[in-house]
Amino acid sequence: MRKILSLAVFAAPIMAFASPASAEHWDVIGFKLKDACSTAKYMSIVKDFNEWGAQHGYQAKIGWPLQSENFEISYWVGTSANAAAFGAAWDTWRDALADPKTTPAKLQARFSECSENVVRNSYDAF
Repeated sequence: MRKILSLAVFAAPIMAFASPASAEHWDVIGFKLKDACSTAKYMSIVKDFNEWGAQHGYQAKIGWPLQSENFEISYWVGTSANAAAFGAAWDTWRDALADPKTTPAKLQARFSECSENVVRNSYDAF
């Protein structure tokens, strides 16, 4: 019984630190650039997106492969404070796509013209 109690006392601070409530959220999208799109053009869209994202608690970085099994796929790594913050940003983005005059709709049109998403995953990051 002492061993179990000792383990619980030792593990409690670790588990409290690594709880879903303390996890940053990562939105990871594998994408390919279309032939007509340069890296510079794509990064310009990302810069404009991050201006929008800053207002919604979401920021993105792009991982260009240096070592990879597939050099055609690059990675969008979007970060939010947690899954709830990501969900709020996603809801705002998705809802705005219906109106072509909104910033998200204009950005999405630019992304669609420039790249093709291959895979999307999300993670709790500790």
